[in-house]
Amino acid sequence: MRRQANPLNLVPIAATKPVAWRPHLSKQRGETKHAALTERIIADIDAGVLKPMDRMPTHRDLARELGLSVQTVSLSYKEAERLGYLSGEIGRGTFVKTRVTDRAGRMMLDHSANEVHDLSIIRGVYLDAHEAASREILRELSEGDNASFMRPCRPIAGLDRHRETARIWLRTLGVTAGVERVLLTNGAAHGIFLALSCIVRSGDVVLSENLTDHGIIGLSNILGFSPKGLPTDNEGILPDALEAACAAGGVRALVLIPTLNNPTGHVAGAERRRQIAAIAARHGVFVIEDEVYRPLIEEDLPSITEMLPDLGFFVTSFTKVVLTGLRVGYLVVPPAYSIRAASILRVSSWSGTYLTGEIATRWVENGTAQRLLEIQRDEAKARQNIATEILGDHIASSHPLSLCAWLKVPPHWSEEGLVRSLTNQKVAVTPSEPFIAGPGHGGGIRICLGGRLNHASLAKALTTVRQAFEQLPPVYDVGSIG
Repeated sequence: MRRQANPLNLVPIAATKPVAWRPHLSKQRGETKHAALTERIIADIDAGVLKPMDRMPTHRDLARELGLSVQTVSLSYKEAERLGYLSGEIGRGTFVKTRVTDRAGRMMLDHSANEVHDLSIIRGVYLDAHEAASREILRELSEGDNASFMRPCRPIAGLDRHRETARIWLRTLGVTAGVERVLLTNGAAHGIFLALSCIVRSGDVVLSENLTDHGIIGLSNILGFSPKGLPTDNEGILPDALEAACAAGGVRALVLIPTLNNPTGHVAGAERRRQIAAIAARHGVFVIEDEVYRPLIEEDLPSITEMLPDLGFFVTSFTKVVLTGLRVGYLVVPPAYSIRAASILRVSSWSGTYLTGEIATRWVENGTAQRLLEIQRDEAKARQNIATEILGDHIASSHPLSLCAWLKVPPHWSEEGLVRSLTNQKVAVTPSEPFIAGPGHGGGIRICLGGRLNHASLAKALTTVRQAFEQLPPVYDVGSIG
């Protein structure tokens, strides 16, 4: 891993200045002043006048500027926050949130997968070995008796045999749990949803890395919690920042990716994991440990969940490390939450899918899962080597076994301009916006190295990225050039 004192170039939140925004209000008949201000806030966010992560003027400053009471401004900010447009942080200010629907739209590609070198989606490598294994298991399933996994609709938590085999796989990841604590899910995202649904209530604060998987941010709009990103270094969340956030109160849970974080690729060492567990235990904060990439790492790293038997949820799946289409995962819950988790599973999707559960079970039992995992490791190393050779110092953060890399944007480019330029050259990448869980980030672009691309195609796409980084932008994209 590239080790830097501040690998993500994080900007201290306190240094963020309020945006110079002074709206013109035209109150409609019968409309309250705070409703008129709320409508103007929403309209200016939708129009792009106020941009994601802009820091809003203080309640007092805006009240003085508009001739309103501080209470009126406070009510407007609170309503815009409730509707998902603003995010207030005690002692730090109010910030414009990135709308999940906007993020989804910006991530959609204008070209088909056949026309684009798609480096925008993080996924496992797919080679001929994966194709052959897929065909073999489907043939095997079609020729045998399928009654045991195609006919049942219970138990909700997963078939007993599947859950017993799950325990075998989980033990390789450092997690020991009784079968009653294990649920089969339709991938890791499903597992995280179930875990959060078990414990969070509307208005709760859920912590994560400052830059984290965009699914966590999307879930905040569904479950109603307030996401808050914490600053990180090359091992993930800083313990001091976690301690301060928990001490401030209102924190219900921490969701983190301790191994090969998406998008930065950092890996938390054993001591960092112990520090996080100790802080969570001291404050009674639940920890949801998203270890979808954990199987790729052969290093003996402890599980945070194992250190927090009453507060820890562990999530993993086969999607990223064995086969992209094998959407089956395992969720380990604290003993007190096994019934609750199963009931939420029932009302949300009835159960995990037994067919994919059967494939995962057979592959764990006959060694196919391990063999395909080793292929992923080898390919991740090879592709990271290609990325390092071509992109060099443009890489801000990565890991030899990561399926992605985080790139720093040259000062003469804007993120949007760079992404647009690469799209025009039929290379799809992802800007920082979908991953922002809180203010105070340095920005960047994520490239993904998995999928069906061979080494030559990947090298061609990465060369296009490097050349774009080293070019000056068109005149209409020039931002910081003097």
